[in-house]
Amino acid sequence: MNGLLFISHSTPSYSTVDSIQVALQGGCRQIQLRMKEAKPEEILPEGRIVKELCDRYGAALYIDDYPFICKELQATGVHLGKQDMSPGEARRLLGDSYIIGGTANTFEDVCRLYAEGVDYIGLGPFRYTTTKKNLSPVLGLDGYRTILRQCRERDWALPIVAIGGITREDIPALMESGISGIALSSTILQAEDPVAETAFLVEQIKKYTI
Repeated sequence: MNGLLFISHSTPSYSTVDSIQVALQGGCRQIQLRMKEAKPEEILPEGRIVKELCDRYGAALYIDDYPFICKELQATGVHLGKQDMSPGEARRLLGDSYIIGGTANTFEDVCRLYAEGVDYIGLGPFRYTTTKKNLSPVLGLDGYRTILRQCRERDWALPIVAIGGITREDIPALMESGISGIALSSTILQAEDPVAETAFLVEQIKKYTI
C-alpha cells in the first residue's frame, strides 16, 4: 500500500459512487469503500457497483469494516477499525490472498497490529477532520515522525498510510517523514475541479514513492 488512497465520502454534491468515480477519473488506483452509517445490506449493492468501476479502471478496492463483504465482492482487501473484527479473525475468514489493513493512533496500536499480521496500517488522524466521529487524539507531523522512527528502530517495514484532515500543502512534509502513502477524501471532493485535484495529488505523492 503506497501512494494515494481515496476514502469514499458522500456530500451534497457527490454520492458515494460518484465520489469514487471522480477519484478514478483523476488517476487514483486505490479506493476504500467507506459507508460508516450504512448497514451491511446497504453497502453490498453499492459495493458491487464500485467493484465494477474499480475493475474497469484497474484499481484496487478495499472495504471498510466488513471482511465478509470484501470476500463476497472479491475485493482487494479490508480495512479494520479498532472496534471491528480483529485482523486474526479476518485472516482466518479471508485467507492469505486478501490484504488486511488496520487503524492505529499510537505506537502501541502499531505494535499490536504488527503482531496480528496486518499488511498495512492507517495511522492518524493528522489533524481534526469532520468526516470521522469519535476522533482519536491528533498526531500532527511530530507524532508521525516519532512513530515512524520507533518502527525503523525495530526494522519494521510495514507500510503506513497517513490519514485525517490532510491537505495538499501537508503532503511534502508527511511523505518526507517516511510514510508510504496518504489517504484523502474531503481535500479532493471540496476542490473546484476534483478530477484535476486528484491527478495533481497522484503525481505529487508519486514523487516520493518512486
